[in-house]
Amino acid sequence: MHWKEKLVELLGADAVSSEAEVLAAHSGDKWIAAHEPDLVVFARSTTDVSKLLQFASREKIPVTARGAGFGYVGGCVPARGGIALSLARMNRIKEISFGDAVAIVEPGVITADLKAAARAQNLFYPPDPASMKDCTIGGNVATNAGGPRCLKYGVTRNYVIALEVVLANGDALKTGGRVHKNKTGFDLIGLFVGSEGMLGVVTEITLRLLPLPPARATLSAAFATATQAAEAVQEIFAAGFLPSSLELADHFTLEAARRDLGKLIVPPGNAHLLVDLDGQDESVRSEAAAIRELLQKKNPNAIEMATGEADCEKLWALRREFSNSLRATGLTKLNEDVVVPRSRLVDLMEFAETLQAKYGFPIACFGHAGDGNIHVNIMTKDYIDPEMREKVDRTLDDLFAQVLAWGGVITGEHGIGLAKKRWWPEATSEVVRELHHKLKQSLDPDNILNPGKFVD
Repeated sequence: MHWKEKLVELLGADAVSSEAEVLAAHSGDKWIAAHEPDLVVFARSTTDVSKLLQFASREKIPVTARGAGFGYVGGCVPARGGIALSLARMNRIKEISFGDAVAIVEPGVITADLKAAARAQNLFYPPDPASMKDCTIGGNVATNAGGPRCLKYGVTRNYVIALEVVLANGDALKTGGRVHKNKTGFDLIGLFVGSEGMLGVVTEITLRLLPLPPARATLSAAFATATQAAEAVQEIFAAGFLPSSLELADHFTLEAARRDLGKLIVPPGNAHLLVDLDGQDESVRSEAAAIRELLQKKNPNAIEMATGEADCEKLWALRREFSNSLRATGLTKLNEDVVVPRSRLVDLMEFAETLQAKYGFPIACFGHAGDGNIHVNIMTKDYIDPEMREKVDRTLDDLFAQVLAWGGVITGEHGIGLAKKRWWPEATSEVVRELHHKLKQSLDPDNILNPGKFVD
């Protein structure tokens, strides 16, 4: 392949690999789809990315950028082969400024590392995707990642104040700045955040940071039914509280956790609610006491309260282990990050039960009750069997049709990628799809950036 020699000339031998295990490692993410690239390029700078894309656009070679590969929808699968562009080596935290309350980072920085570096300077980066110890800021930007704290603090997009992006032709674009307000022209940042690597390759990110809240409290409550837990969520809001996180888990999720982690750590009941509060010490204590009283009136099977980072994290350990507990069942876990209007929480969980009865799959629901983003996990065996996969798709046809009928959306955090490509037409209007095509055509006329995904 003549590309390899040319790219080695351009970027150096250590930046280009065609070794079998390297190609395999860059063929997919946490979803089941995989397709090997012809080459993997490891960029170390914006200049590397720029040189690569100039070459790729001239030669019409597909380029699929990737971070740590912790996505759930096959977003970084090099569906048309070509070059997998790894940004993992671009992992410097260039600056954290307390005075300006900003961080300037490269895309390969691990999310938890940035959070820790900000915390060390008494600053706070709120987005907290479940995979934050493994996923990168660049991947978070590509998917507009969320997490439990979205309820109070918003998603990745709410923290991005400047981007450096290399376009398909190799031009480097800078938009935004290190200021917390900016209305200079169109919202180009919003265009690139969540674009799943199809409009450009992000090479530097400036994030706004917040003051670190000095106090934290967590309440954990178990209920006999999901309806009781959902009612408790509505009552917390009705009383004027805005927790940083409100997480809900159903019966199947709790049973899997009991089998995996042991009955002692998992409270009794068929629904579990976690409420997190942060702020000043005095206000957190008084709010936590008031919410505890409110939850107590709902007759919980068990209720626990913790204050301080270490003790709160002990209660959160259960929530963070749900995915692993579900995987420990030996079934394939298909994580659907649907969002419904908040009043439809119980409806969604009850609908998941009807799907379970209709199709025979166990279905586990848990996630962000505060913003209606409940992860509906279809648990299946033999997912590689085409018949089983077709049955799963029919289950998802029903789930997504109902979610859309309620005014919800088919993805709140993970993106469309390959996994939801089948439902992209149902989830959008013709006018919206046409506008996506026009934007793609304008920024990437030769369709070299992450081709084969939903805009094709």
